[in-house]
Amino acid sequence: MPDDVTFSLLDRDVRGRLRTLSKDNAERVGRHLVMVGRLLDEDAEAAYEHAQAAVRRAGRVDVVREAAGLAAYRTGRYAEALRELRTVRRLNGSSEHLPIMADAERGLGRPERAIALSQEPEAATLDPEGQIELAIVVSGARLDLGQPEAAVAALSGPVVKAARGLVAARVAQARAAALEAAGRPDEATAELAAYSQDVLDEAAGNTPEHEDVVVYDLTEDEDEDAEPADGADLTGDVDSDHETPDERPDAAGAGLVAAHAAAVSDVEDAVSDSAVSDSAVSDSAVSDSAVSDSAVSDSAVSDSAVSDSAVSDAAASDSDGAASDEDAR
Repeated sequence: MPDDVTFSLLDRDVRGRLRTLSKDNAERVGRHLVMVGRLLDEDAEAAYEHAQAAVRRAGRVDVVREAAGLAAYRTGRYAEALRELRTVRRLNGSSEHLPIMADAERGLGRPERAIALSQEPEAATLDPEGQIELAIVVSGARLDLGQPEAAVAALSGPVVKAARGLVAARVAQARAAALEAAGRPDEATAELAAYSQDVLDEAAGNTPEHEDVVVYDLTEDEDEDAEPADGADLTGDVDSDHETPDERPDAAGAGLVAAHAAAVSDVEDAVSDSAVSDSAVSDSAVSDSAVSDSAVSDSAVSDSAVSDSAVSDAAASDSDGAASDEDAR
């Protein structure tokens, strides 16, 4: 792990939550969380591995499970993302990740469940950005179900119409897709007319990749192999049946790439601005074009259906499992 990755880079609130761990374990877990925030936008798989290393050492801490859920979503492991984010809801009672959870349901080919999540009472407690992102997901779910007019209606509420900046551009793209599907191409063109191509590209996540990305491989520290984390069981805390790339639903497509900043959202809550630098994440949930601070969009999942097989609702066990620290070189 790079020398500049330190526990002090975490937000004060997150550091406080990790104080329930032993000092050494809190330091290691905190550094993994910093790496999740740093890598999630550039190398989601490496970020996922750091999140798993943190979970094995601190599975009962909500911000750790939150990072694991967002990294799982970002890498297309939708079933695992749902498990982790449900665990976060049980641990801290927050429903801020409803848009991500709804989009994960879409990713698993269950748009009707995405709509059901949007109708939960907790959806009304989301901040305006969260409500907009959830509306974008619902619009996409309606399109998945072959209901284009309902998709347009989902993006016609006063909160959505009040969107500004890049969020407004993403709303316009979602509305244009719904209007096109409804056989209203002229209105679809008009929705996008107010935005330059550069803004639309940014909203869709079509931004140039950095050429100087450094990838950190995780390796086991032999000296820590026998060291338990806070007396926890070495079996770890996360299920071993994670989806591999071949097993993941083929729902993400280009949309998930576009959603790179959205899935990153709350990881930045776990990392200070100085910790995450230019690959830092923002304050909200998911997005389908998600290069902004928010949640999920309808392009985050493709229209191709995935198996309706049920997602295991069992949350990963909440142990502070003391697996070996998988540090990044």
